[in-house]
Amino acid sequence: MTDRPDPAAQGPDNSIAMSIQGITEGTLPEGQTGEPLVIQTSRGDIPVIVHRAEEAKLGVVWVCGARGGFGGPGPGTYMRLAEQFAGQGITSLRLDYRDPNNLPECVLDLMAGVAFFKGQDYEPVVVVGHSFGGAVVIAGGAVNSHVKGVVCLSSQTYGSEAVGQLSPRPLLLVHGKSDTRLSFSCSQQIYGRALEPKQLVLYDGAEHRLEECRDDLEQLLSDWIPATLAAPVTIE
Repeated sequence: MTDRPDPAAQGPDNSIAMSIQGITEGTLPEGQTGEPLVIQTSRGDIPVIVHRAEEAKLGVVWVCGARGGFGGPGPGTYMRLAEQFAGQGITSLRLDYRDPNNLPECVLDLMAGVAFFKGQDYEPVVVVGHSFGGAVVIAGGAVNSHVKGVVCLSSQTYGSEAVGQLSPRPLLLVHGKSDTRLSFSCSQQIYGRALEPKQLVLYDGAEHRLEECRDDLEQLLSDWIPATLAAPVTIE
């Protein structure tokens, strides 16, 4: 696979952008699997971990919460599913933020991840975000035609105002009903503002990291994401 990065990533308000200057080898954090890379941009370096599927043209971008990193919910859900998908012909890119908890900058990071795939002639991708990352993938997905589906896990409401612009891209919202950090009412509010197609899944007894429902969550995502990627493209 040849890395041919897209020359630019555009922010959700079209007023900020960054150019993608190259891709270099990175350092794999302890306990992680995959291929560590760095997307070099005009606004700084973005660490990513790629789980490559041979001759793949289907992709997923995974982002975490306000603290950034590669952990995500579960814990370990992102890494496990990325490894699983690689065997199913789907390449995953797990992305760390340059400036965690800075929504406009994190959306640009997501767009750079999408551009990573677009620059290699991948089909439109699914983007997945946990907590703060839910707002990131909504804001980015609403303005990028190379996003085919959006998954929000334990999402916050701040930054999700553009959710009505996602349609006809499908939206999946997942939340634990025992979440003490961000109430499941956050996902209910986002769902109420979203247009079809949309789906809301609530898990009894699950906290913010969704560890209590990990098996059910991973089964849900292992069905929803490949089905969404395989569906006919309806975005112009």
